[in-house]
Parts: sequence; C-alpha cells; structure tokens
Amino acid sequence: MRHILDGVRVVEMTEALAGPYCAMLLGDFGADVIKVERPGVGDQSRGWGPPFVGKESAYFLATNRNKRSVALNYDEPRGGEALHKLISRADIFISNQPSTASLRKRGIDPETLGAKHPRLIYCSISGYGFTGPKAGMPGYDIVAQAEAGVMSFTGEPEGEPMRYPTAIADLVCGMYSAMGILAALFARERSGRGQHLDMALFDSQLTLLANAGSSYLNTGEVHGRWGNAHPSVVPYQVFRGGDGKYFVVGAGTQALWKRLVELLGMAESLGSDERFGTNALRIANRSVLIPALQKKFAESTTGGWLEKLKAAEIPAAAIHSVPEAMEDAQTLARGLIVELEHPALGVVRSIANPIRFSNTPVSYRLPPPMLGEHTEEILRNLANDTG
Repeated sequence: MRHILDGVRVVEMTEALAGPYCAMLLGDFGADVIKVERPGVGDQSRGWGPPFVGKESAYFLATNRNKRSVALNYDEPRGGEALHKLISRADIFISNQPSTASLRKRGIDPETLGAKHPRLIYCSISGYGFTGPKAGMPGYDIVAQAEAGVMSFTGEPEGEPMRYPTAIADLVCGMYSAMGILAALFARERSGRGQHLDMALFDSQLTLLANAGSSYLNTGEVHGRWGNAHPSVVPYQVFRGGDGKYFVVGAGTQALWKRLVELLGMAESLGSDERFGTNALRIANRSVLIPALQKKFAESTTGGWLEKLKAAEIPAAAIHSVPEAMEDAQTLARGLIVELEHPALGVVRSIANPIRFSNTPVSYRLPPPMLGEHTEEILRNLANDTG
C-alpha cells in the first residue's frame, strides 16, 4: 500500500469550500477523486476573486488539488446516465445539495443510492442537515458562525460581534466529514455495508463552542467578549513591546506564572501579591494585573522580550503576517508548502495536509483541475468499463 486510500474512488459533486475541502483531504490520502462540475460554470468558487491566478481564483486553488474534473450536464439524459455510472463505481459520494426534492428528482438521494449501491458511503454536506426545522435552508459560513454562537463572544469587549476571518465553519465541517467518511470506510470493512453521513455546517460550528458551551451547559455561565484575552487563563493574551510591536504570552500554569514574574523582575511585587496568587485570583483581578504587565513590557523591545521568554521556556510568539508565517523556518522545515505544476498556470502552491503518517504518507499528485479537464478521459474509461 503506497497510500492509505489507494483504490478508493470518490465522486464529489460539491462547490465552494466544505465539500471540496473534504474531498481534497481524501485525495491527499491517495483516493481517486472525480469532481463533477457544471459545464461552462463549474464550482462557483472558481470565480471567487480577486485574487486570480490566470483565470482561476486563489480560493479555488486552495481546496481542489488531487482531483480530476468532469463537466456533466446531469439534468440531461446522457449526463445523468454518466453521473449514475460514475456513482455506481464509487466508494464514496459527496454532495452539498440541501434540497432532498432535487436529489430525489435526479435519483441521487441517500435512500435511492443506498438501495442500489449498499456499499456506497454517501456524505451529504449542507447548512443544517436533513432534519430539524431549518432543514433545507441555504447555509453559509457566516450564518453558521452567527447562529452557532461563536460570534457572540468573538471581538473586543466594547466592539461588535466578529466573524473568524476565514470560513472556519466550512473548514471544520469539511474536516469532520472526512473523519466521518474514514470511520465509515472502516465500518464497511467489518459489515460490508456503506452508510449515509448527514453533515451540517451548523452542527460542526456548534462544536467549536467547546469550553464556552460547557460553561453554559454545566454552570449557566455565558462567555462575554474578551478580545485577545482568555476567559479562563490569565495572563494569556496580546501585549505590546516598547517599540510598538505586538506579541503574545501564554502563562497557562502556576509554574509558568512564577517563571514569568521572575523573568520580569517582579517576583517581589506581582509574584507576592495575594490578588494574583492563583489563576482564579488573576482572573478576578485582571483589570489590575494586565496594565501592570503591559507597563513592564513597554520598557523593552518586543524582540528583546521574546528572546528572554524563549530562554525561560515561557510560551510566547511574535504575531506573524501571512507572508511571515508562510516563510517561517518551521513552515519550510516541515514541508508545509506544496508546489504542483499546473497545465495552464505554471507552478501553483497550496498549504500542505498537516497529517503525518510514518508508513503511508500523504501525496500531492495532481494540481487543481481546469474545468472539465478530465471529462474525455473519465467518460472514455466509463464507456470501456475500466474505471
């Protein structure tokens, strides 16, 4: 086995981000991913720019490597027949059509396909899933972020609610979907049967409440907006050096707190002040503590503090720009930038899959496809019944 999903075929009929991201992860693991797109238009994210690289959006290039594209008008008889034939030879079918009526009309709803192809793993990705009062409603990342409660405590205390700047609801749903598909493949090895995964942006985003959700469910406490501070750990936030540059410090344990005040030369002041003796007390008195720490940090440069913090093994870091993060020595050493040769665009780059296997590594075989680039090849294989 060269790759974990060698011999596994995925038919992806999705657009935008959650579905394509899920399918790309499976492609990274070695699956043969066939992306079904509408002729002349394709995945809507192809047009989500600027920025564009040639005629392709950078957005599309981010989530579509390791795929082959087939352009099909599946509402016409020949296109519909080809789609069904593709699905019949697939292990996994991924769809992000929220309307069950549209799926039934085309004969590609979970019940119909499950009856015809009992080994098929069918993953539906939608805004709200197929059950509940909001089933079938359109879903977007910003809507999921809003309704799942995450935006209510994101942003500065006196500011407006703030969305996470990348489409985190889509990305998390895509990751959960890939995780569920892998588990369903494992279950199929035991039972011989596939199953249907009903994935939703809302559901996935709700899990990101994490400790904030637990606080409410178990104590009734509702998190407010803390900006860059942490509701449950102090100090754990952004500070500014004397040169005006920002950095972060995370003193998440009592030992780190003691090490921090010693490094700052404040063991006899802040370190012995009973108001700051425990994390709970530091939370209660953060309005006094944080300004005192900031005043001290303003006495030297950010670079100077970071060197000292690193030497003391206290978690801290400069706040990188995107270029700085991409060019960081750790990024380069870990091989986190993928370069692939595109037939029309030259070299295209994307962020690598972060999962590292010792024996079956992820692979980067195909650049993001041009619309319908592999239509002839895929349909010819179908006609010859060679897969």
